[in-house]
Amino acid sequence: MRAPRWLLIASVASMLLGPAPAAGAAPGPGAHTPTPARKSGSDKSFAVYIGKNLTADGHTFLGGFGHEPSSHWLDIVPHRTHPPGATTQVGATGEADMPGELSRIPQAPETARYITSNYSEFSGFPAPLTNGGLNEYGVAARDVWSDSRPELVEQTPNPQHGPNYSDLSRIAVERAHSAREAVQIVGSLIDEYGYTDYGGNSHLFADANEGWVLVEFAGGRGLWAAERLGPDDVRVSYPGYIDHFPTDWAHDPNYLASPNLVSYAQQRGWWEPGTPFDPQRVYGTPFPGKPVRPGQPADPGDPSPYRHPPSLEAEFRMLRPVRLQDVMRIVRDPRWSDDRSGYGQVAELDDSLPNAELAKLWVANTAAVTAPYIPIYIGTQWIPPEYRQHRYLTHNSAAEYLDPQFAEQEATESATQTFKRLMYATCSRPRQYLGTVTRAFEGFEAQILDGQRDVEQRAAGQFRNGDAAGARSTLTRASTGWAVDGLRLGDHLLDDELRKSEQHGGIREPQVAVPPGETTNPDSTDMSLRSEDTARDRINCDLGGGWADGGTLAKKGEYGDPADVPDFEAADDSAPAGGGWWAYALAGLGGLVVGVAAMALLRRRNAR
Repeated sequence: MRAPRWLLIASVASMLLGPAPAAGAAPGPGAHTPTPARKSGSDKSFAVYIGKNLTADGHTFLGGFGHEPSSHWLDIVPHRTHPPGATTQVGATGEADMPGELSRIPQAPETARYITSNYSEFSGFPAPLTNGGLNEYGVAARDVWSDSRPELVEQTPNPQHGPNYSDLSRIAVERAHSAREAVQIVGSLIDEYGYTDYGGNSHLFADANEGWVLVEFAGGRGLWAAERLGPDDVRVSYPGYIDHFPTDWAHDPNYLASPNLVSYAQQRGWWEPGTPFDPQRVYGTPFPGKPVRPGQPADPGDPSPYRHPPSLEAEFRMLRPVRLQDVMRIVRDPRWSDDRSGYGQVAELDDSLPNAELAKLWVANTAAVTAPYIPIYIGTQWIPPEYRQHRYLTHNSAAEYLDPQFAEQEATESATQTFKRLMYATCSRPRQYLGTVTRAFEGFEAQILDGQRDVEQRAAGQFRNGDAAGARSTLTRASTGWAVDGLRLGDHLLDDELRKSEQHGGIREPQVAVPPGETTNPDSTDMSLRSEDTARDRINCDLGGGWADGGTLAKKGEYGDPADVPDFEAADDSAPAGGGWWAYALAGLGGLVVGVAAMALLRRRNAR
């Protein structure tokens, strides 16, 4: 039986009492030891940009997810000032597949407040790691794989120096006031300090008016290229790519690059003057997937289905005028939202907000196919402990004991684990369960959208009247309340599926072979997926083109019905009357008083 949620949330009261050399130069021959390319697979992180002229409300969208199998958690990093001489750690260790050395570079005097999904593991890259998020200046960021050609990977120095992909994402959201500035920050860091690589990478940055795609190439030569995306553009990074580039880019405001981008390609014989310059062809690798007609299922024989970005761009253009729910559904689509999707994020970028703290990032704590989106406002002051870091899927958690400082945080339910469990149950029997789960979460999100206007109008009025603390309390009560209720809904759906599974023959036993001579039971053997010949080898809910009725395009116009949300409050006998009231109360400035009252209530219960 789960611990009563009011008790887990009340424990947060005690938490409220606590204190809150240049390596970019090109190495000469023999200056490195070749390192093997990381086995990157062919379908990692995903991002989509949709320009504001294609959307129903005239707002730019940036959505996507990271691909990591490790632990994930939600975080709001505060605006900070740093003393003169402050530095920040960057790089990788010798444990990385393409080894590096950690170093420190100067920190900015001020860093921005931002919302992100952290995660705990990428071999040799120190945690916490991030692929971006949304900052207080309205800049959204996504980080996406982009494999470089083998010759570049082979020539990468060993060890490498300079910021890694996560460092660049983090620093961009810490410092950038616009999408263009994010590119300039990342590019200047690579130019000055070099780049610690894992085989090639890219970023998508966006603000309310434009987007930028930036690709960093392997090889130790500091090669990078960036292209502006305008209000009429759609771009899918899966992988990230740029397929045309002017050789006189320095005179075109729509492009930025490292000084050697063109000259190095000519030097290596990969490009001839007078021919079009295509960075994807010159420095990258072919798209892993085959072309797919919009709205049609992929070739069943394609080992990397739907991993052809131009095909997806053509499909998503057919959604116009694009609504927020369409982008949420793109990131949720079972064609790619599977066990490799660590979370889902959607930013709706609007520069007409009456206060910047009303900006929000919609976050699904694990793969959005089986997790609800929760809108987290920039003004939100704290995260429920269930959505914070837990040891489930966290590096070294199986080999080390827990630090007592984290005991009560770890005692709470892990939202990451709950929604992962829901994925495993749902995707084991997707024809039975996926439709119900999708309708429940989209109905829940429709309820949030119905109530959001009142929340934002109330907070905007408080900001306008000089009551910033009251406005932040209003936003925090809303975001944390929706988060708590979303987790309760997930618990209800999971319990329902497990109950139904028992009624239909019980939990399936693993059909795995025990090695000859061993006495281990099959259900006690190694649970790891040992090979992925195709993207469909791992756990997924794809029913052959998305849901039972197709992918995102097929579902356009159906945006969630609150009537499809089961009565999870009545089913949860551990919840107090009023749903998420405890979370709302603790979130505000009066949280301390409420926390003390909660502990007093606990003592009275124990005295009985």
